[in-house]
Amino acid sequence: MTDPTNHASAEPTTPNADAIRAAVDSAFPGVVAELGRLVRIPSVSWPAFDPAHVAESAEAVAELLRGTGVFELVEIRRAPVEDGSELGQPAIVARRAARNGRPTVLLYAHHDVQPPGKDEDWDTPPFEPTQRGDRLHGRGAADDKAGVMAHIGAIRAFAEASGDFDLGLSVFIEGEEEWASRSFGNFLRENRELLEADAIIVADSGNWDIDTPAITVALRGAVAFNLRVETLAHASHSGMFGGAVPDAMLAAIRMLGTMWDAEGAVAVEGLTSAQLDIPAYDEAQLRAEAGLLEGVSPIGRGSILDRIWAQPAITVTGIDAPDVANASNTLIPSLRVRISARIAPGQDAGEAFEALRAHLEANAPFGAKLGFEDVDRGQAFLVDTSGWAVAETRAAMAEAWGKPAVDTGVGGSIPFIAELVEEFPGAQILVTGVEDPDSRAHSPNESLHLGVFKRALLSEALLFGRLNARGA
Repeated sequence: MTDPTNHASAEPTTPNADAIRAAVDSAFPGVVAELGRLVRIPSVSWPAFDPAHVAESAEAVAELLRGTGVFELVEIRRAPVEDGSELGQPAIVARRAARNGRPTVLLYAHHDVQPPGKDEDWDTPPFEPTQRGDRLHGRGAADDKAGVMAHIGAIRAFAEASGDFDLGLSVFIEGEEEWASRSFGNFLRENRELLEADAIIVADSGNWDIDTPAITVALRGAVAFNLRVETLAHASHSGMFGGAVPDAMLAAIRMLGTMWDAEGAVAVEGLTSAQLDIPAYDEAQLRAEAGLLEGVSPIGRGSILDRIWAQPAITVTGIDAPDVANASNTLIPSLRVRISARIAPGQDAGEAFEALRAHLEANAPFGAKLGFEDVDRGQAFLVDTSGWAVAETRAAMAEAWGKPAVDTGVGGSIPFIAELVEEFPGAQILVTGVEDPDSRAHSPNESLHLGVFKRALLSEALLFGRLNARGA
């Protein structure tokens, strides 16, 4: 997280750079069309959705990888989830062995997507890719089917420009990243020989803006769980007993509000903050990028990016309770809420969950009974930027974008990166992506800026060219 002017590269031009650029230019319309075909597949990995769509998406991606003609193996595989109760969603693996001392690069992305939400919240149908100006709209258009196609497009362009090449390539396109990557660790262990690499490119992040590339070097961790709140053995008429007995909604509202102070900063003892080098980012930029309504103030304390990158955050993302259309005059005996917390780099996710549990139990009003269910924990991550892979990536990005990359943090989480580091401790990790501040990943009207997409694809193809010219 330093000023972008600090990273201008003096490295020489990538070998075959002109040929790689020409290959990207000529193939790009077709790559966008193929991305559109992937977006049309509603590959939501959540349990309530049809898994056949995820399987269809996996097969489509596998066919695209086979079509590159560069891999010795392309297969769809599944691994057991963490508790062994079932198999995870289908993922795609591919491998081309390195030759003549060249390094091997593992390319990661995911082909599953978030649920679309309500159709009426979208300006265009969520699974009908629609180009409006420079942006392609649709669920998964940015997160992360564009990451999948950036890898595939870069492989094609590099191979076309280079002919036969010595660089080793492995590919892992996951099918359940949006549902907590529950089989990720087992998948890595079962496919370790296929996936082992000198450098790993995780194409699931964003860029500083539509004109400036970024390398993500800090990620917050995540803790999410369902909280059940119970106060009554059964529902009762609110007129008969209201004012004498607490219902679950009253208890939940009182308790949840204690997790933040009057400024909206997290007020849970035991959740920590990190010390990071934060670039300039003002309130006007926050308002423009986040869609903050006029008259509504930001929350928290410290610089804005410090709040997003280096401090914890807590969000209530769902409540199971009667909706307004079915709201009767009833005291609700129990309800369930989904709590999603982001954890600052440097704090263990298990430790953070225990801090949240202790806070809620200490602040449960009226003796309300609490239950903690479906707990997910994901570790935060800090990238080591000192290796050759980061240096080569900076040089490729500067060449493709015409300006140096910014080191950024991300308020979101990619918990599986810690698992990659554990399984492949000698590999250098690169977190890149195709998104920009207006991509609205996970939200209605998700979109991909096609200029950003093309430059990200070109950056990766140029990186392959640079790595093919060096020893391991």
